[in-house]
Amino acid sequence: MGRTDGRRAWTHGGGPGPADAPPGPPASGAGAADGVGGYDPRAFEPFAVTADLAVFTVRHGTLHVLLIRRGGQPYEGAWALPGGFLLPRESAETAARRELAEETGLAADLVAALHLEQLRTYSEPDRDPRMRVVSVAFTALVPDLPEPVETGGGDADRARWAPVDETGPLAFDHDAILADARRRVGAKLEYTCLATAFCPPEFTLGELRAVYETVWAAPLDPANFRRKVLATPGFVEAVPGAARLTGGRGKPAALYRAGPATALHPPLLRPEGHRG
Repeated sequence: MGRTDGRRAWTHGGGPGPADAPPGPPASGAGAADGVGGYDPRAFEPFAVTADLAVFTVRHGTLHVLLIRRGGQPYEGAWALPGGFLLPRESAETAARRELAEETGLAADLVAALHLEQLRTYSEPDRDPRMRVVSVAFTALVPDLPEPVETGGGDADRARWAPVDETGPLAFDHDAILADARRRVGAKLEYTCLATAFCPPEFTLGELRAVYETVWAAPLDPANFRRKVLATPGFVEAVPGAARLTGGRGKPAALYRAGPATALHPPLLRPEGHRG
């Protein structure tokens, strides 16, 4: 997270200034003390706004998150979520996509197509040692994302996919953002059909169950899972006559493909104790 090139976005009418100094007082006219309603922006301490991202995928049967290693202070050498400061004429989501492409080397068209979900705003006063920084965090759970460019850009010197349970301490308050984001993507599988996107075009219910178990970090009863999936209209469709041998001794498992539904009615709820 974070830029140090003087392009951060300031509130209360201040323009971009030196990397670690607030902008000077506003000129007379718009935004000055005699502005609309007598509003005086000089009465408030300026602060910066950033966008941070928790981007997840399932790789080798394990939930992974995209991380960058910081190339400068603060937290030089520490791992963090991708992100950075908003430019003056930039929305939080636009900044999130720009920083994701810059810091990870993922193709701009791929990043532009990602469905990002706004997670929440993080505004604790001391979350960044440089100054007051408020972050708007986004999250996404996406299949088939490629490896990032190992040597990152911006203020990142490296990017990688990391298993979520092996990230270690992250810079800033990114451990809290990651935990919140993991709960959010877990909830997303409860009411959408997103899990089928992580399966082959034709899959067994065991393969589908494995996606849920990976994201939720919880074992699921196979018979109960099968009953709920098959009772949900449009979730999956049977592939006529197709079956696949599995590691068990039983008969070959039937194959399914994603159905036409996009939302699950009723939702497929996580087990008690894993709902965050």
